[in-house]
Amino acid sequence: MFSQTSTQLKRDHKGTAVVFMNMGGPSTIPEVYGFLHKLFADGDLIDLGVGRFQNALATFIAKRRTPKIEKYYAEIGGGSPILKWSKYQAEETCKILDKQRPESAPHKPYVAFRYAHPYIEETLQELKKDGMTRAVAFSQYPQFSYSTTGSTFNELWRQTQVYDSERSIEWTAIDRWPTHPGLVKAFASNIKDKLAEFPEEIRNDVKILFSAHSLPMDIINNGDAYPAEVGATSYAVMQELNFSNPYRVVYQSQVGPKPWLGAQTAVFSKRIEEKAPGVIIVPIAFTSDHIETLHEIDIELVSESSYPEKFKRAESLNGSPKFIEGLADLVESHLDKGEIYSNQYPFDCEIGKGKNIFNHPSELFGDHYKGN
Repeated sequence: MFSQTSTQLKRDHKGTAVVFMNMGGPSTIPEVYGFLHKLFADGDLIDLGVGRFQNALATFIAKRRTPKIEKYYAEIGGGSPILKWSKYQAEETCKILDKQRPESAPHKPYVAFRYAHPYIEETLQELKKDGMTRAVAFSQYPQFSYSTTGSTFNELWRQTQVYDSERSIEWTAIDRWPTHPGLVKAFASNIKDKLAEFPEEIRNDVKILFSAHSLPMDIINNGDAYPAEVGATSYAVMQELNFSNPYRVVYQSQVGPKPWLGAQTAVFSKRIEEKAPGVIIVPIAFTSDHIETLHEIDIELVSESSYPEKFKRAESLNGSPKFIEGLADLVESHLDKGEIYSNQYPFDCEIGKGKNIFNHPSELFGDHYKGN
């Protein structure tokens, strides 16, 4: 029988590492190729259907796409701001935790990215150097997908075999949080601020589009939890807003010819732009600004519209105090409950597809210390 909770600490931990884990993004233009290569080489995220040749095909795709994507990053200031915001959010979260939960203090903030610096292996080595023996793997994907959170935790498992084979770090996981009040209230607040920019006489007729990063349909058809959890977040936000406006969930960032989850944000926006008095795009699956908000929505979608004056984007969560208070509350609740991972996560792993991974999340998360 596998247990998802730990009623007491098995070791004397000197503090708690809070590790914000995400896809990441290139902080500088020279990092773009490496980011793209790692992304397309990740079979957990995009299975290119070529088996052991995925890495070679990823090299080809990354080389072809790099000049175009470098141009996009140049247009948003020369790199992704996701590292800046992730560090800020992690640091502020830990400051709150030190005050609210002294028994697990000091709480030390870390960032670990799947496809950009600091890579998971780099952060894992930093944890070891700092002597941390307890760590919370805090997925910054609020809605679970095996291709995002699952892929990230799979990579944590692989790197643990290399850099912490003695299992000196006891890991627990926050693997999903789609309807947490802090997340919901922060999104609702940002939407209210943007609605207030429209004239009062049309305000209630403004359409709200919750835009999430799309995924290939073969992942969705495998039973992935992602679309249900994106829908749950969107519904909870509208509930907080008393369903004040018409809304839909749409998806962006499709890559390649394979079928992806829709409706597509740009296509759907084009369909409604003439009749809608106004449209607010809400980046519902993102916890900070990056290329999908700053370029894909702000530049591409709005500039290609025949009615750019009708479109507004709700501010990203970035430094929102409501959001950061919610992050701290999530970690505090996680530690208070002695939770190792959610009840849903083992099922996610059971139906997910991946290579060189654990058979059950209990092999990674929980206390596996092999020392004396």
